[in-house]
Amino acid sequence: MAQRDDCPFCQIARGEMDTELLRDEEDLVAFEDLDPQAPVHVLVIPKDHITVVTDVPSETLTRLMDATRKIAEEQGVAERGYAIRINNGEDAGQQVDHLHVHVIGGRQLGFP
Repeated sequence: MAQRDDCPFCQIARGEMDTELLRDEEDLVAFEDLDPQAPVHVLVIPKDHITVVTDVPSETLTRLMDATRKIAEEQGVAERGYAIRINNGEDAGQQVDHLHVHVIGGRQLGFP
C-alpha cells in the first residue's frame, strides 16, 4: 500500500489520528468531515495515496462508489437524496492532495 507520511488522510487511514471511522474496509476508510457543509458530510478515501480520480484503478473506484451508497443508507439520507462530490484537482477546489469522495446530505442542497 503506497502512502505518504505527510498526508493527513494517509495518517487517518493508518490509524495515526484520533478520527472515528464510519467504515474501515480493506482498501478504503470513511469518516465525518471536520468542517461539515450539511448535517451529513462524510469523506470516503482510498487507503492508498491517490491524488486524483484519473489515477484510481476502476475496481477501487467501484468500491468507493459502493461505500458512498452504503454510507448514505446508514446515515439516513438515501431516501430523500444526497450529493456525491469529488473535487478533482486545484481548479475544482481539491484542498487535500489525496482523493476523497464527499457524501453530503440531510438538508436541501443547491448546485454547485
